[in-house]
Amino acid sequence: MGRFIAKILIAALGLWLSAWFIDGIDYHGWLALLLAGLLLGLVNAFVRPVVTVLTLPITLLTLGLFLLVVNAAMIGLVGWIIPGFDVDGFWPAIFAAVVTGVVSWVGQALLREG
Repeated sequence: MGRFIAKILIAALGLWLSAWFIDGIDYHGWLALLLAGLLLGLVNAFVRPVVTVLTLPITLLTLGLFLLVVNAAMIGLVGWIIPGFDVDGFWPAIFAAVVTGVVSWVGQALLREG
């Protein structure tokens, strides 16, 4: 249970940093940010694998770069579902996917060490 909460907090941290660095990503309150982190974890666990399999040919054609678009779509989906977490377009979602991905990578590395 502790690792699950840590993953939610890592996702929320990535979304918070995205909102801080990127125009077009915004949140209205910490509750919206935590809910967005929770939903992003659930979307990445259940929806993203299906979308990744369905887009496998284009992912192979682009040598994996299309996964960035898939990640951006997952963040856009979270922004569409959670009131108070706003994603204003394609490019902010792409940049948020990069920031959130880096934060998640670092966070997962720290969780493995602990």
